[in-house]
Amino acid sequence: MTQIPPRITALLNQKGGVGKTTSTVNIGAAMALLGRRTLLVDLDPQSHLSLHLGVDGSSVGVTAYEALVDPDCSLRDCLVQVRDNLWLLPSTTDLAGAETELATHPDRNRILRAKFDAVKDDFDFVLVDCPPSLGVLTLNGLCLADEVVVPMQAQFLAMQGLTKLLETVQLLVQGLNPSLKLAGVVLCMHETQTSHSREVVQELANFFEEHVGSGLPWDGAKVLTPAIRRNIKLAEAPSFGQTIYDYAPWCPGAIDYRALAERFVRDWELAHGVADAQAGKPTAAAAAAAVAAAAAAAAAATATATAIVGGRFTPETAAAARALQKKRAGASRVVAGKVDGADAVRETTSAATPAVVRAVAPAAAPVSNPGSTPVPTPVPTPVPASAATSVGTAVHAATPAAVPAPATPSAAIAPMPGSAPAVEVKPSTAPRPTPAPAATPEVDEDASHPFRRTPRAGGEPKAN
Repeated sequence: MTQIPPRITALLNQKGGVGKTTSTVNIGAAMALLGRRTLLVDLDPQSHLSLHLGVDGSSVGVTAYEALVDPDCSLRDCLVQVRDNLWLLPSTTDLAGAETELATHPDRNRILRAKFDAVKDDFDFVLVDCPPSLGVLTLNGLCLADEVVVPMQAQFLAMQGLTKLLETVQLLVQGLNPSLKLAGVVLCMHETQTSHSREVVQELANFFEEHVGSGLPWDGAKVLTPAIRRNIKLAEAPSFGQTIYDYAPWCPGAIDYRALAERFVRDWELAHGVADAQAGKPTAAAAAAAVAAAAAAAAAATATATAIVGGRFTPETAAAARALQKKRAGASRVVAGKVDGADAVRETTSAATPAVVRAVAPAAAPVSNPGSTPVPTPVPTPVPASAATSVGTAVHAATPAAVPAPATPSAAIAPMPGSAPAVEVKPSTAPRPTPAPAATPEVDEDASHPFRRTPRAGGEPKAN
């Protein structure tokens, strides 16, 4: 492929949380998958770009901090290769103190640019993740870059922030970096279904069209397409130290970033004389690596599916599961029938018990008054065997359908031979006393406060 100068792009937005780091990582990773040598520069002291790629700047060795502060440190010694065709200049929290340490440096805003000249021929694309502030770190990134890409959301306040950012770029063009220009905006976390988003996108497109040929730094800028749809996978990938192509390569976010990177590469290569058939296309080595990765992923998916089918969903295991379910259902019905029969026997026995007691138990001896002639206690007559047998048979042969009705209290109980006469029990006809209703306390409003209420016992006179 024809040797072309590297495209150095700074991703900048003075508003945080708009997708700068996510866009830097995934656009750069997509370029690396195309076979382009890509360098990612982390100038944010939060080190989110480094963490996104699984790199801990505090333990990796020399970082961007040493590259800026130590004049003897070579930029090549600070680079870490994190993927095929992908390198990283990591960051640490120590980078926050670099601004103070470089306060007296005569050319502190161009330190990174001067050191990059030694490695610029090693890369095809360079993406710089700038912090959300305009300090020495951001100025070093803007002096290194040839163009600025603004990640933003399609919202009204974000569009107002873009106006301030354009003023910053124009000031840099007038002083520190005359070749700097605005390449365009990338819409992150985009929602196409809202009318507000569509209106903001249309306003941006109209603004850039109005300034075509104006000679300003944003002459030729545009809304880069496609917009990056809101996708939870993009938020989950950093927690695993992976790019979106490592974590979920075919999610909507990965598809959008891949298409954006291909167009980004294609436009640059076409502008530098690369044939249309090759511009934006993967190299032969990258294509072979992609085929091998796809074959490995397909083999892993097939093995997983085979294990699932062989362990759970074969016809034999399904038939065995149905037979076991039927067996358990039959056992449940048998147990339920036995329980119902036992309950019926218990109910019959409890209903027949008073009659048995009356038929077997002797009558109580009458209590005689003092001084009267004692009355002899009658000897209980034994119950005939036939009567006992009939009672036992009635108890054991009863079913829920043949439960005898309870005897009414007014029915006379026939005395047994040789026993005292039975006493007839009649229900009481006296009316039951009705309980007096509980006194409900009345509630008065306290005039001292409109929401305060004081309880007052019922019947108590109200205070005037």
